Amino acid sequence: MAVERSGPGNLVVSGVLGVLAVSEVLLRSTDLGGGFALLLLLTLASTLPLALVLGSGGPARSGTAVAVSTACVLSLVPFGILTVGGVVAQLVCVYVLGRAGATRLGGLLVLPYVVIALGSHEEPTRIVAVLVATLASAAAATGIAHHARSTALAHSATEQAFADTLLEHAARGERARIARELHDVVAHHISMIAVQAETARLTTPGLPAEGATRLLAIGDTARTALTEMRRLLGVLREDADTGVQRRPQPGLGQLIDLVDESRDAAGSRTRLIVSGPIATLDPGIEVTAYRIVQEALTNARRHAPGAAVDVELRYGEEDLAVRVRDNGPGPVAAGLSGHGLLGMRERAATVGGTLRTGPAPGGGFVVEARLPVKSEEEQEQEGAARP
Repeated sequence: MAVERSGPGNLVVSGVLGVLAVSEVLLRSTDLGGGFALLLLLTLASTLPLALVLGSGGPARSGTAVAVSTACVLSLVPFGILTVGGVVAQLVCVYVLGRAGATRLGGLLVLPYVVIALGSHEEPTRIVAVLVATLASAAAATGIAHHARSTALAHSATEQAFADTLLEHAARGERARIARELHDVVAHHISMIAVQAETARLTTPGLPAEGATRLLAIGDTARTALTEMRRLLGVLREDADTGVQRRPQPGLGQLIDLVDESRDAAGSRTRLIVSGPIATLDPGIEVTAYRIVQEALTNARRHAPGAAVDVELRYGEEDLAVRVRDNGPGPVAAGLSGHGLLGMRERAATVGGTLRTGPAPGGGFVVEARLPVKSEEEQEQEGAARP
């Protein structure tokens, strides 16, 4: 039963029902005397307000539906007449209320007809009341079923949209993680293959021409693979960072901010100590050192809350020494076999460094990493150049 239409359509429906109802009264009621005018008013009141029921919502719709139902009941009880237009209006009212979720009010509008059917002594009035009560109950049930179905569909659509959003977020996060791994690990090793092949071709004494050609081909292949990987990384990051402003990888220049944030979060003393000639290092070394310090500070806050922490950086000619020490309870509370420590070891290993964790002298826990600032080829060349 389609009842919700545009404003002009609602007026037409209620007007047609009103004309039909008045015509029916004029044909059936010729001996009512002074009550005839009142019956006409009740007939109009039971049909014309239907436009408001169809076109409005909330309290206005509920109040108008109650008015229509009251006019129908008053037409039936004193006069024994309920027009077809009034019956249709009554059915539409309970249907619209049920469809809008006002189930209690719809049930209350059916109740007077049940009372009339049980208590009336006039057979025609009782028959009409039973008929209207039955039809109105069916209309209300239909509206309630439509409301329940619409609500279920809306909930299902919301849940599906939420699930799709979660799935897309997880997929983007996974693509971003893969991109980081490719950039930090695989691309690094491929670039090292290219460097090693080129270095071997240029520095190996007495290298046959065929060997030099193969080394050149290895270097070219590695550089091609690196170019393709950068293209793939661009695709992955473009998809993963849709709508997100990309931030540069952190380095040692951001360590002071990291230490300040850790101090504010932990509410304890956290110091940054730097020694040695400060130099700009390879971005891979800097981001590795930053992540190691970040994870060590996180572990200190988690396992040694309130403990003082010292972050030390020592710049050397061959390596960068990173040391994070707290004066907390030591290795037991620090979780020596945790995933965080394993991740730090893996990060250090990807750049050719080492990492040690354990009890600190005098108590507490310490994380020490040594990260080479020069590649193996540069170290070998320097060693060969020394007398």
